[in-house]
Amino acid sequence: MCGIVGIIGRKDVAPLLIDGLRRLEYRGYDSAGIATLVNGSIDRRRAEGKIANLDARVREQPIDGTVGIGHTRWATHGRPNEANAHPHASARVAVVHNGIIENFQELKKELQDAGRAFESDTDTEVVVHLIHHHLDQGLPPVEAVQHSLKRLNGAFALGILIAGRHDLLIGARMGSPLAVGYGDGEMFLGSDALALAPLTQRIAYLDEGDMVVLTLEGATFYDADDQPVAREVRQTALSGALIGKGEHRHFMAKEIFEQPQVIGDTLNAMYNPAQGSITLPDLPFDLAAVPKVTIVACGTSYYAGLVAKYWIERLARVPVEIDVASEFRYRRPVLADGGLALFISQSGETADTLAALRHCKAEGQHTVAIVNSPESSMARESDAVLQTLAGPEIGVASTKAFTTQLTVLACFSIALARAKGAIDRKAEQALSGALAEVPGRAAEVLAHDERIRDIAQFVADARDVLYLGRGTSYAIALEGALKLKEISYIHAEGYAAGEMKHGPIALIDETVPVIVIAPDDEDELFEKTASNVQETVARGGKVVFFSDAHGVERMSETALYAIPMPTVNPFVAPILYAIPVQLLAYHTAVLKGTDVDQPRNLAKSVTVE
Repeated sequence: MCGIVGIIGRKDVAPLLIDGLRRLEYRGYDSAGIATLVNGSIDRRRAEGKIANLDARVREQPIDGTVGIGHTRWATHGRPNEANAHPHASARVAVVHNGIIENFQELKKELQDAGRAFESDTDTEVVVHLIHHHLDQGLPPVEAVQHSLKRLNGAFALGILIAGRHDLLIGARMGSPLAVGYGDGEMFLGSDALALAPLTQRIAYLDEGDMVVLTLEGATFYDADDQPVAREVRQTALSGALIGKGEHRHFMAKEIFEQPQVIGDTLNAMYNPAQGSITLPDLPFDLAAVPKVTIVACGTSYYAGLVAKYWIERLARVPVEIDVASEFRYRRPVLADGGLALFISQSGETADTLAALRHCKAEGQHTVAIVNSPESSMARESDAVLQTLAGPEIGVASTKAFTTQLTVLACFSIALARAKGAIDRKAEQALSGALAEVPGRAAEVLAHDERIRDIAQFVADARDVLYLGRGTSYAIALEGALKLKEISYIHAEGYAAGEMKHGPIALIDETVPVIVIAPDDEDELFEKTASNVQETVARGGKVVFFSDAHGVERMSETALYAIPMPTVNPFVAPILYAIPVQLLAYHTAVLKGTDVDQPRNLAKSVTVE
């Protein structure tokens, strides 16, 4: 998770910016930098590696200024070198950026044709040149930024400096969180309030699509239509636990709403937007020679692996076997010579999964860990690591760890398919491009939060709930049922929709909500699922239907509730459709009055068998 901090005040900001970045180190990063205005001009210091390197650079080459921005960054692709580190700048504009700009290639070509020269490999630099271009056309800074924001597609948070304007610091968000801190004659900007904790106790949050203009006197917020709006200023306690929840009531809610950003961060670590390709970290074996993939995980991570089984077999045409870790060793599985075993775990310490990893290593398998903790036991003991960049996940019920696991597995599936020659360059670009859209589309899904909260009123009264899906949506149905069970304590089961007539249909009556995950696709799965919905309704079942606009239109008169999801490539649909079932479980649990972040009998990491 990249981190942003910004300050406009009356004293040198460089030490404060570096301190703020240190409070964001928990997010993970591999380069850092700051920029300030000095006598009207932009001055920068950037460094590869840890903040200690940046601090040393600033001590060697001091940087003055009372207004500035700072950033910690995960490399998008290639080396995490100084040229790609933030802030990015031109003579007139400096920018720090979390997220992903989906249409940066189109904008970059347009700006290059207009004579703009680029110095980095990042998508962020287009924001710099776009704003600079509008300034050159005579627009004042605020309008130049507003015009530029309307050209950007994707999920992002931005901090912006304008040369010559010591009285101005601009922020903006679309799908990636950003907080404003209020001081005495100074103002602050941060990825989260934790970055600002020692500086202020008064915090406001940008809403989706907001832009904010900070001056020494305060903040002016503008909504997505460029209209001035008021945003609530809250008093916070200087406690990491309290501030860490941001504007949300629970950590789980905060972590659900962080997904556009962390999906983008995770994708950027493997996606080369300039080439439209996926580049995995160096692996100590040849992907093209892998005859079989074995996936081992527990709980939510297992369902991520189940989605990957569909992806890998369909794209790469490589057989996949998947097991619950607690069963894997005891059935004495047959492992292929030269096979690859994937182990998925948020913590990297799950006892059953770690034992399975050691078994596979003893059997001569290549091993790869997909973990959120790069120093964990699984990471240390595997041949290679594919890291999820979800940042700390406090809520016991996994949310952002799940969608970042899916993001990594999607990238892996594309890379394996390409290595095997099962897809060509054009197909790789199409699939990678679909993945690049996910952070922005995830923000669109979160806009349904209020509607899903209303639906939760209906679900909260139920004793039993069924979840249905086909293909990859079957795995999301299983995950949705698990989420509801974990935090609301309502009995729920996920089924392949085609299995309805083989038993579960006997449970259907007017008291049983049926949650249906049914993205439209090219395989006629939607038609079959729609038929299952009709069978459910005919028996008095009350259906909550998640589909794209076409599917919702077709089922609007049949389903009790129908939520329109973004229309996307079916390949990436599981990542997006995980989000509404998380929201439904969360709001149901809140209504039930359960301990959402620490549900009874559960632990975040299961470290005993």
